[in-house]
Amino acid sequence: MDITQIIAGVARKSNRAIAKGISLVENGDEQAEQLLTSLDQTLIDRAVVLGITGPPGAGKSTLTDKLVGACRGQGKRIGVLAIDPSSPLTGGAIHGDRIRMMQHALDGEVLVRSMATRGRLGGLCASAGAGVRIMAAGGCNPIVIETVGVGQSEMDIIRLADVTALVSAPGLGDDIQALKAGLLEVADIMVVNKADKPGADLLAMELSEVARAKGREVMLTVASEDKGVSELLAGMLNIFEEQQASGEISRRRREARHREIVDWALEMLRPVLSEASRESQADLAGDPRVKARKIVEGLLNEQDIKESK
Repeated sequence: MDITQIIAGVARKSNRAIAKGISLVENGDEQAEQLLTSLDQTLIDRAVVLGITGPPGAGKSTLTDKLVGACRGQGKRIGVLAIDPSSPLTGGAIHGDRIRMMQHALDGEVLVRSMATRGRLGGLCASAGAGVRIMAAGGCNPIVIETVGVGQSEMDIIRLADVTALVSAPGLGDDIQALKAGLLEVADIMVVNKADKPGADLLAMELSEVARAKGREVMLTVASEDKGVSELLAGMLNIFEEQQASGEISRRRREARHREIVDWALEMLRPVLSEASRESQADLAGDPRVKARKIVEGLLNEQDIKESK
């Protein structure tokens, strides 16, 4: 499938063409620029991007699966971008989310795409942003981004979402405490999943104290039994409408695009910096920040010399 066929395929909502297009971006193909500039901006502007994040064991994948079902029940065409942990052997995505969503495998109105972390924060964030826009231009609305956890990389990726639900569950112990530092930064709505388990009410109470400070809501779900999922979807869509009316969605999306450009720039600089470090013959002892500063200053000086010639 050549680039012309991919562009035409995305426009006619071909899942195969959308998948091919996302692969172009992930692989850094030069033809990705032609595809991304051809996308229908009206469809991109109209699409709602929902984020699902939280600690391992909270039931994010099951909840995402049920959200897909709720959307399909409303006749929506939905895309899922699942950020998978990388295989330690191949560097590829483990695709756990695809396995869980096999019930939707034959539904042409559901597109599930896994992206491997591969240890790359910048490149992954940049690819994910482009992936969302390709899905949107292919008619997916809403699009769900599901991350593997709540580390810094996941927080950066989840900022691509218009509305983010942070999912927790009883019995995760210190993971919940670790969440709180970054909780308000990423969450528009907080979800206590596995709400039928002991300790769910206490967890909801703890999170409510945090949520009240910012006017956020705490919702209860039992995703395995499809309880509370439709209410969660409605709540997230309501938040989107409110923030769209206030201009917050436009502000977030502009900021996300700026970050995406910086992420790509950092990804392109990474091999250059790595090579410069190896060639510097620097003593590896001492403060790495000082050595990093010297490398950057050296590259900038080298660029100045080239431009003056």
